Amino acid sequence: MARHLLVLGGTTEARALAAALAGSPLRVTSSLAGRVAEPRLPAGEVRIGGFGGPDGLAAWLRAERVEAVVDATHPFAAAISGNAGLAAAATGVPLLALRRPGWTAVAGDRWHPVADLDAAAAALPALGRRVFLTTGRQGIGAFAHLDGLHFLARSVDRPEPPMPADLDVLLDRGPFNLDGERALLREHRIDVLVTKDSGGAATAPKLTAARELGLPVVVVQRPAPPAGVPVAESVPTALAWLGARGFGGPGDDIR
Repeated sequence: MARHLLVLGGTTEARALAAALAGSPLRVTSSLAGRVAEPRLPAGEVRIGGFGGPDGLAAWLRAERVEAVVDATHPFAAAISGNAGLAAAATGVPLLALRRPGWTAVAGDRWHPVADLDAAAAALPALGRRVFLTTGRQGIGAFAHLDGLHFLARSVDRPEPPMPADLDVLLDRGPFNLDGERALLREHRIDVLVTKDSGGAATAPKLTAARELGLPVVVVQRPAPPAGVPVAESVPTALAWLGARGFGGPGDDIR
């Protein structure tokens, strides 16, 4: 029977990991939450939908004889990451968090780090009146109570209430380029950007465009992975971790 690996998440890194393992003797199952109507599917076996909390995930790991889990969910998917940590501890299945590095401010950036979306909403009135909101459709409700501000929200799928009264929605999916982000900010006369520290190159051009225009950027800080879970910042490092556990070639230590 092939050794079974569960990859949690539909991120760029999750798809790249599944692609790297395609054609190997492993059984690789990628699990997607099902929150995006038309997700980009990874290579190999795909499961869509929740597990029913940590107990449900633990039961699935046992039933499917999973021997390792890579949590490659979005850096802000704290609930599933927490469930994965609890399920791995309950079953003794090795768990790795695959997290792309966060963004780093450079000279010229006007970043305002905040702890969460509520803090981002509280900071906005003092920073601008025309807001480019790039925190995902599920977080838009945190800004619904703000009056006197115009919001442009970009998301893959249309958000649902509650939403700000003065809101335009742009349905789009990255990767985005710098010329497009410059034009978008100018066209909509944006004077403040709100983003999560998702990291990665696909959505980073908005930060460069905001820097060039001298715009303030409210940056929601990412949650930490569950305590005690090793972290890989790249797919090659994740493959090395798997290799060290007999899922491939010789591996390197996870930092």
